[in-house]
Amino acid sequence: MAKQISKEQHPYVGMWVTKDGYIRHELLPNGRYDEARGNRKSAYRGSYTITGNHIDYVDDTGFTADGDFRNGILYHAGMVLYREEKK
Repeated sequence: MAKQISKEQHPYVGMWVTKDGYIRHELLPNGRYDEARGNRKSAYRGSYTITGNHIDYVDDTGFTADGDFRNGILYHAGMVLYREEKK
């Protein structure tokens, strides 16, 4: 089972989106992620671990990917995602 991560424990928990809003990548506090693409909700789901500013993903099919947080931006698999602030 994934380790519980709270926003107080890690500032990267939350929603990350591409500039055009097409990809919405939510890092959940329970160590899971849920990625939507366009109108396709939950296109990819899996677990993640964060070490420093680096994130490693394993989706539920076993596919792996990684990324890095730099200056408040998530660079992941050729994508650039920005923190979505709640309105």
